[in-house]
Amino acid sequence: MKLSIVTTLYQSAPYIREFCRRSAAAARQLAADDFEIILVNDGSPDHSLELAVDLADQDTHLTVVDLSRNFGHHKAMMTGLAHARGDLVYLIDSDLEEEPEWLADFHRQLMQQQCDVVYGVQQQRKGGMFERWSGQWFYVIFRILTGLTLPANVVTARLMTRRYVDALVRHDEREVFMAGLWQLTGFAQQPHSVNKHSTSSTTYTLRRKIALVVNSVTSFSNAPLISIFYCGVGISMLAATYIGYLVIMWLFFADPPSGWTSVMASIWLLGGMIISFVGVVGIYLSKIFSETKRRPYTIVRQVYGKR
Repeated sequence: MKLSIVTTLYQSAPYIREFCRRSAAAARQLAADDFEIILVNDGSPDHSLELAVDLADQDTHLTVVDLSRNFGHHKAMMTGLAHARGDLVYLIDSDLEEEPEWLADFHRQLMQQQCDVVYGVQQQRKGGMFERWSGQWFYVIFRILTGLTLPANVVTARLMTRRYVDALVRHDEREVFMAGLWQLTGFAQQPHSVNKHSTSSTTYTLRRKIALVVNSVTSFSNAPLISIFYCGVGISMLAATYIGYLVIMWLFFADPPSGWTSVMASIWLLGGMIISFVGVVGIYLSKIFSETKRRPYTIVRQVYGKR
């Protein structure tokens, strides 16, 4: 098979029919009739599954992979890529903020530059001031803590070769962070400037963004654990300096500092730091616990379509 188009469904009912129509038209320009469209239902609470199955009954190019519950966008994407059979795989969101018609430009660049991946990059991040600011700082924090530079303002849409997809799906960790895995997999990757539309409000709340930062950093770096050691060394040096100061004051000036305020402040400070350090260790232990159980990161309930 020449081409696979992979997308995920979550509250996607208003867009499914239009997405499938435009995706099929774009695919036919590139691969004639030798293509497939894979729709991964990530436990969508609306009637996305029913619409997708109905379309799959009418079109043999469509395959619907129904997950047993909501596992998350990144894990659903990995599941879709694992089911893709095409020599080229076009991964894209189904909400039409990213255009299926980009496929032609991506393919042209892929052929001209002889690379394995062409991925979309926004000229300017969409959304309000807080969304743009938080997105910008996410990449800065991730680069500082992991040493891995991610392309800024990258979107989901990307065209990939078979050998790249085969390498990508070999990653078998339970906590999936796609932006990091895309970069970590390597191969020749080239950006393509795109203008992403805004058709719906983002489902990434502040709580989910914070969870994403914690998950991505702890999945790709041991910097938080190492920083605990250096913080402990720094605190010990400050404590030793302060003890020396107190000894000098007591021996030569007979004027030891008085007052419980500074003592209690120090106790609260150190206590809070110890608790936070234990929390960081706990996060890593929870990841080890999750990985050692080797549970599948998604469970497929049923696959619809004529494959």
